[in-house]
Amino acid sequence: MRVVVPYRVADPKTRLASLCSPAEREALSRAMLADVLDAVRAVGEAPTVLATEAFDPPGDTETPVRIDDRPLSPAVNAVLAERAGPDSPVAVVMADLALATPGALSALFDADGPVVFAPGRGGGTNAFVSRHPDFRTDYHGASYRDHRRICEDLGVTPTTVDSYRLGTDVDAPADLVEVLLHATADGRTRDFLADRFAVTTGDGRVGVERRE
Repeated sequence: MRVVVPYRVADPKTRLASLCSPAEREALSRAMLADVLDAVRAVGEAPTVLATEAFDPPGDTETPVRIDDRPLSPAVNAVLAERAGPDSPVAVVMADLALATPGALSALFDADGPVVFAPGRGGGTNAFVSRHPDFRTDYHGASYRDHRRICEDLGVTPTTVDSYRLGTDVDAPADLVEVLLHATADGRTRDFLADRFAVTTGDGRVGVERRE
């Protein structure tokens, strides 16, 4: 299986700008990428980073980097066009799945079906496996709904893996709570956030605040 991890290099995670400086957002995105790459390797797969520009992957300069500065859909579709098929599946795992574990990824990679989805909250597609040579992506809008429609047009019945860990991507301030509460103790992302933020429970709502 070829496992591809798309990664935006410049100015990542802009929705966290109210809490994190540009340097912090870059460091956080690198930490999440490193955790995802570690989880993929722990399953026995060798990931490739699909990056928007050249950069040094965190922690391991041996990680292959494929550079494609196009938007996400055409960049991923170029990989699918080269490889995807019954005997050469392609998995795409987003770089901000800070809660991903080897067990969660194994459930995705081992699931039967020509196309297997791990949907995210809000209608996104956080990860998928394609064994169909003609499946292509469309990440605009509610991509999970659109991807299911693409499968229907191909006459394919997709498989859905219901996974909290793969369904939680880190984009907004509220997502930091999930990492602080549920990430593995040795994760880089959790360590980065725990040094800077604490979980709050005021007014019956769970949130985060800066450590003093």
